[in-house]
Amino acid sequence: MPIASTTITASWKPCRKPVTVASKRACDPNKPTLMMNMSITDNLKIAGQYCLPKHALSRLIGKFAAAEAGNITTKVIEAFIKQYKVDMSEALHESPAHYKSFNEFFTRELKPGIRPVVEDALTLALPVDGTVSQLGPIQQGRIIQAKGHDYSARELLGGYEDLVAPFKDGDFATIYLAPKDYHRIHMPLDGVLESMVFVPGDLFSVNPLTAENVPNLFARNERVVATFRTPHGPMALVLVGATIVASIETIWAGNIAPTKEKKVVRWDYSGDEAITLQKGAEMGLFKLGSTVVCLFGPGMLASFEPHLANGVTTRMGQPFAKLAEQA
Repeated sequence: MPIASTTITASWKPCRKPVTVASKRACDPNKPTLMMNMSITDNLKIAGQYCLPKHALSRLIGKFAAAEAGNITTKVIEAFIKQYKVDMSEALHESPAHYKSFNEFFTRELKPGIRPVVEDALTLALPVDGTVSQLGPIQQGRIIQAKGHDYSARELLGGYEDLVAPFKDGDFATIYLAPKDYHRIHMPLDGVLESMVFVPGDLFSVNPLTAENVPNLFARNERVVATFRTPHGPMALVLVGATIVASIETIWAGNIAPTKEKKVVRWDYSGDEAITLQKGAEMGLFKLGSTVVCLFGPGMLASFEPHLANGVTTRMGQPFAKLAEQA
């Protein structure tokens, strides 16, 4: 059965014990803890994540991002490009004035051929532009979030045992999409869609600071899980929401919105509903940034590309991992 959605009420108070990475878990994991190894500014940023009305703020910003306000929209886009150093030379439409809304700009397409997809049949393609957060083996059903933090693969996938079982002792990779990045998600290899799960939750920011300091971040935030059957084994792409992420979309279902009851919702696809997506094909997008967690079945991968490590920049279509030849 799926996990239940919970509402977390946080209070800001220091941990009574001396705080180190190893002792964080001695404190209530659902409450912010004063970190002595962080600056006051960073502590305040983390505290603010617990205190902000994140869902209401995200809905409000989503309305502004969808608004078509002519010159005002253009000015906002120009300011965003300058602030985050967005490379518009790669965009299909380079002029900020082309975009009717901020969402249209944020989900901009790239010029054809600007992200060539690796052709080698035994090499997976990176699904997004972004920065590697963590990657490695799934051990005892746990996924590394950051140094000193891990979380449950079962919780990440909405609590469904039949979805998590194929990834026991498999591999994972987490990639963070910054505001400047291209925000469409693509397939690492050919796959047939088997299921999609919407998991309601919180909307913490997913930047490196919160990943290092908010326990269970990716398993507590709102997310969309898509599982695929591939010629080499099972694969899941988890699109994790965040503060001010207006929405998550997939190409087969459009915008995925929470129900009024805020329940976990699952869709299974078979027969005519089971769409096939080719390696490099677009499968979804974020309207405002977030994170993608990729899961692969045991023995499916020989290795991730050796240059990939925490903090390394990624470009969609470039080599991601080598498939095990015996798979």
